[in-house]
Amino acid sequence: MKKHMRVLGQSPTVCALFGTAAALLVMASGSTWADDVALLRCRELAAPAERFACYESIVVRAPALAPVRPPTAPAPGDVQFGLESKTPQLALQSIESSIPGRFTGWVPGDTILLANGQRWQVSDDSRGVVVVSDPKVKIRRGALGSFYMEIEGTNRSPKVRRLP
Repeated sequence: MKKHMRVLGQSPTVCALFGTAAALLVMASGSTWADDVALLRCRELAAPAERFACYESIVVRAPALAPVRPPTAPAPGDVQFGLESKTPQLALQSIESSIPGRFTGWVPGDTILLANGQRWQVSDDSRGVVVVSDPKVKIRRGALGSFYMEIEGTNRSPKVRRLP
C-alpha cells in the first residue's frame, strides 16, 4: 500500500478515505454481489451457446418499490399556491387620463389627482417643471411592478404609485 501511496502522491489519510469509500460501496452493492459472481462464471464459458444459456439463467432482481399512494385532493386554498406567476394575467399595460386644471410640475411625494378619480403619488426623487392646462397623462407599467407617469408637455416620466 505504501508503494501505491508514493505513486499516487497521496497522504495516508487520503488513501484511507478512498479505501473506506470503496469498502462502503462494496457493502452497499451486496445485494447485487451474487449477480456479479454469476456474470463472472458465465463469462468464463468458452462455448457461445452455453455462455448465452448461462446469461439467460441469471435472474435479475428488481429492488422492492414502495407502494404508490393515490394523490390526495389539495385543500381549497392550496390549489393556486405557487402558480400565481405562471397563470397569465390580463393586466392593462397602461391607462390614459388627464390632470384637470393647471399643472405646474411635480416634486418627490406630490399627489396627482387624475380626471378619472385616481390618485397617484410621485415615488422617486425626480422633479419636473411644466406649466400646462389639462395635460393628458399616460400611466404605464415598468419593470418589477413599478409605474411611470408620462405627462403631455414634458419628456420626463416620474415613477409613481397609486394611492387608495
